Amino acid sequence: MLPDDLAAPLGALRGRRPEVNLAVRWHASVPSTMDVASTLAAGGAAHGVVVVADQQTAGRGRRGHVWVSPPGAGLYLSFIARPAIAASTFLSLVTLAAGVAVRDGILAAQGLAVDLKWPNDVMVGRRKLAGILAEGLALGTAGQAVVIGVGLNLRGSSYPPDVAARATSLEGELGRTVDRGQVMAEVLAALWDRLAALESGPGDILQAWRAASPSAIGSRVEWDAKSGTTAGIDDSGALLIRTSSGVERVIAGELQWPAFARP
Repeated sequence: MLPDDLAAPLGALRGRRPEVNLAVRWHASVPSTMDVASTLAAGGAAHGVVVVADQQTAGRGRRGHVWVSPPGAGLYLSFIARPAIAASTFLSLVTLAAGVAVRDGILAAQGLAVDLKWPNDVMVGRRKLAGILAEGLALGTAGQAVVIGVGLNLRGSSYPPDVAARATSLEGELGRTVDRGQVMAEVLAALWDRLAALESGPGDILQAWRAASPSAIGSRVEWDAKSGTTAGIDDSGALLIRTSSGVERVIAGELQWPAFARP
């Protein structure tokens, strides 16, 4: 059963937006909401089923990174999407769409405008506020699904030193208590809207993401023993990097952003 502080905002959302057809599954603690949601998706769970947990004991991010998920300190959720378009096209842009949605939700719930950093980081200045993970299941089949994970720091906690040096939280930025239910409801509504918009075409998503990502142009990056300066994203969501030998497209891999390195 959903805690009252989550149930009330979700009920209010259903009242004003009945077309946002969400089914939220609550857990006090799970290893990973992504794993729970992936199992549900493989079993046929519908678009809009959402797994939310108060704590993750083995939360994960991109490329095997750990997402530290202390109890009560963050919003940890995974959203099951059933794209009606080619999932390969959808998956290449869904992380950007989810980043825009998380930004929309934070702005609607708390009035804080945050930045986006390619491909999956939600930032305040040089500190990370949230991360996004998208994984496809049975792509190209009738049962294809994309599971979108969101980890959002709501309040400060006892993070390991390496995390604390580069992380921030909504309450830390705003200097006041944050209603997690309101944040969750607005983020989920925005996810619903941005995923629907993406199926109609990526133009609005790309425009919104570019406007919210100052680091996508003119930032120094390093990868695969190479370095260059970011030059925006193309219409497939790939990061463009200007190097001494020309402009390269990066669609995956581990980028280093020296300007965002731990102090």
